[in-house]
Amino acid sequence: MSSFFESDSPSNLTEYSVSELSGSIKRTVEQAFDQVRVRGEISGYRGPHSSGHAYFALKDDKARIDAVIWKGTMSRLKFRPEEGMEVIATGKVTTFPGSSKYQIVIETLEPAGAGALMALIEERKRRLGAEGLFDPSRKRPLPYMPRVIGVVTSPTGAVIRDILHRISDRFPVHVIVWPVRVQGEGSGNEVAAAIEGFNAFTVDGSIARPDLLIVARGGGSLEDLWSFNDEAVVRAAANSQIPLISAVGHETDWTLIDYASDQRAPTPTGAAEMAVPVKADLEAGVSALTARLKSAVGRQMDNRRQSVRALTRALPSLDQLLALPRRRFDEASAGLGRGLQMNTANKRRTFERTAAHLRPDVLSNRINERRQKLSERMMRAERIVERLIQRSAARVSAAHASLRTLPARLLSQIHRSQDRLTGLSGRADSALLADLRRRRSTVTAHDRILQSLSYRNVLKRGYALVRDETGLPIKAAAALSLNHAIAIEFADGSINAVTTEGAPSPPQPVKKRAEKPAPTGPPKQGSLF
Repeated sequence: MSSFFESDSPSNLTEYSVSELSGSIKRTVEQAFDQVRVRGEISGYRGPHSSGHAYFALKDDKARIDAVIWKGTMSRLKFRPEEGMEVIATGKVTTFPGSSKYQIVIETLEPAGAGALMALIEERKRRLGAEGLFDPSRKRPLPYMPRVIGVVTSPTGAVIRDILHRISDRFPVHVIVWPVRVQGEGSGNEVAAAIEGFNAFTVDGSIARPDLLIVARGGGSLEDLWSFNDEAVVRAAANSQIPLISAVGHETDWTLIDYASDQRAPTPTGAAEMAVPVKADLEAGVSALTARLKSAVGRQMDNRRQSVRALTRALPSLDQLLALPRRRFDEASAGLGRGLQMNTANKRRTFERTAAHLRPDVLSNRINERRQKLSERMMRAERIVERLIQRSAARVSAAHASLRTLPARLLSQIHRSQDRLTGLSGRADSALLADLRRRRSTVTAHDRILQSLSYRNVLKRGYALVRDETGLPIKAAAALSLNHAIAIEFADGSINAVTTEGAPSPPQPVKKRAEKPAPTGPPKQGSLF
């Protein structure tokens, strides 16, 4: 500090640089305000920075001071700062020479009395309740006997041991623990993520999906339980598709998750008792019900046995039941022989009466009568045909006579029509002959074209066509095998043959020659096969 009092100027004022002045102010402020407690309202809080530090301001109705909480201090806070919360901050005041500003570096932070936190909780409870998150109609009944229970709590505390011990004593089931922090910065987000993670499990997944969730924590102050008043935790509990029991704190402790859960337990042990029934009580109840069922079945069987015996005594004996049918059977069997004899006699009389009408002379008379009637009908038909022929001949004669008396003009018209018909017939014959000659020339031209394109012209030049046994042309030697029957067609006939070798080995690749220029003359006709 002696340099501040040394001066070469005429005014005896010390001359120093901006950095020296800023450093002096910084040391003076830090020495004067090394440890202070400031009460104010949080303003401009946006959560921790990507570096883990938190920057905001404390203000009252007249002034404002910048504040910072370093990353290490942020992780030790018992509750998470929020915008508008009134707090008491303990730390030291320092300056930032780069911008000539001062700020308080907070080492501890606590709410400005429980009333401020309660007011914040009440405001949040009112706002979330208005959204229907606490509506009783949203709450689901707890499963009576869950197979899998998911527990969201700290894995190192006494809470998880109490829950596991109580469940093991009452009704051992499979328990899945999702370890989370239950206090401090970020613990609320971990609890919300655990609830959402359990709900994301699938029924047929590698990890069994819980039938019931328990969110538990031991007792503590309002600041210790602040994570379970977090809005993210409340929304996750309200949106959980799995029934959820909240067991946070002691019986007198209430948090917002208690309102959003399906059931609130006064303690974590009480949550375990709500989750599962007592196995011994169930076994005793089943035994009692089994005994009652056996007794009831026994009494029912005795009652039914007595009823059957009473009904049996009221029924008639077998002989009484069969007496009347036996008598009817005997009477029917006695009358059956007489009935057969009488029926045979009746049938014989009927046959004799019928046979009396079937003598040979009667049949001969009926045949003669039918033959005479047939002869008469044939004679009548011949006379009718002769009359029809005579009538037709008369009509033909009358028509012939009328034709002879036609006028000469009609005869001349007939002659002219005959001449015209003769001329048209000649013209038609000429046209048919001309069309026939034209079609013949067309067919002849097509035949010449076909002959020029026919493979037989190729055979005349010394080639041959090889066919298989089905008559189809063989285009490659690979299609033939040893002792394969083939037919070789020449220009003047065909012969049958049998192959003495199999398909040749594939040709070795050869170096391509330089392509020759295409000929400029007309293309030559190559082989068709």
